Amino acid sequence: MTGSPHKVTRRQLLRLAGVSGLGLTGLGYLAGCGGAEDATSTTAATASGSKDDLPPVRIGYIPITDATPLLIAHAQGYFAEEGLEAEQPALIRSWSALAEAFQAGTFNLTHLLIPIPIYLRYARGFPVKVVAWNHMNNSALTVRDDGPIRSSADLGGRQIAVPYWYSMHNVILQMVLRSHGLQPVIQDQKAALAADQTNLLVMSPPDMPTALSTGAIDGYIVAEPFNAAGELLAGGRIVRFTGDVWQNHPCCVAVMHGDDVTARRAWSQKAVNALVRAERWSRENKEEAARILSKDGAGYLPFPENVIARAMIKYDLETYGVDGGTGAIRHPEWRSSRIAFEPYQFRSATKRIVQELKQTVLEGDTSFLKDLSPEHVADDLMVYGLVKTSLGQWGGLAAFDGAYKDYERTEVIEV
Repeated sequence: MTGSPHKVTRRQLLRLAGVSGLGLTGLGYLAGCGGAEDATSTTAATASGSKDDLPPVRIGYIPITDATPLLIAHAQGYFAEEGLEAEQPALIRSWSALAEAFQAGTFNLTHLLIPIPIYLRYARGFPVKVVAWNHMNNSALTVRDDGPIRSSADLGGRQIAVPYWYSMHNVILQMVLRSHGLQPVIQDQKAALAADQTNLLVMSPPDMPTALSTGAIDGYIVAEPFNAAGELLAGGRIVRFTGDVWQNHPCCVAVMHGDDVTARRAWSQKAVNALVRAERWSRENKEEAARILSKDGAGYLPFPENVIARAMIKYDLETYGVDGGTGAIRHPEWRSSRIAFEPYQFRSATKRIVQELKQTVLEGDTSFLKDLSPEHVADDLMVYGLVKTSLGQWGGLAAFDGAYKDYERTEVIEV
């Protein structure tokens, strides 16, 4: 079943009313209520209802192509074929609002930037579980085409927007800045910046292209299709793809409440089956996926088909290479793609993300990261069995990339 996803249903509106006004950093009550076990039982009461039924799949999403598997699974009827009712997905504009709604039980399946569930689980004690990767790569650093920034080495003294502090965008951007001897800082935009400092600010993805075109910011790093929109609609120039810094890195992951994973294993498995199937279909049918997602198709994303198709497909050396292009692709030998799909959560990536978060400048209390073990996060946050079972139905890892034929990989990072 498809239709306009841009209006929240009455039921969803009532749920959202229960969380309006709550900030992500204001949810400390979760950590003060007895930890994860008490939070789990609270989630069970608000989000899950009876432990014996198959509740509707309630999806919230940011209008980015990171959400492709969730949206394609809905559009193609994959949830229905698994015997699950799926409500119309609800488009949410900001990561804070989406995370709040997920915690409040408005949604029981959504995508989050992978550092967000790390924060929710270990800083706030919320029982989130990562059940699959949603995609790989799919983000870039975009600046004004007519401006002075020609590469990531020119970011000193500039204002760069990120979609969220706990994001792969912030992590990878700061890796790039450090490689150029630049210092990431978080301060008021009116404050003076040294030549070797780059000021970072959080901005909702839909606001970024306009802010770039008006000169309110010097650049932004974000998921697609906002980089493609920047290129086509806001005079933008992509100077680096994140997947060219960290090969096939995860970004958004599919998350569920821990209680659903444990008490509703059959429901969870069916939902993941639909996601894995959607990832394989999307990998093999990117042009058709772009059409479905666009406002020219089923209208899940408020962009025309040409913008989304560019975001999912265009990745050529003539446009983006070092010789004659923007320099956004420096590792053509990696044979990466602008967006890639592979649902298994490789432990090596989770561990490296935790290590990098410890070095990343973040706003707010980050003390929880000090003693957080990468190995513990890989064991505790991720649920591997659901994806493995689904992969058995859809050709295994080899059906998705070909490079990964077992459940181990080595992270390749070259800034």
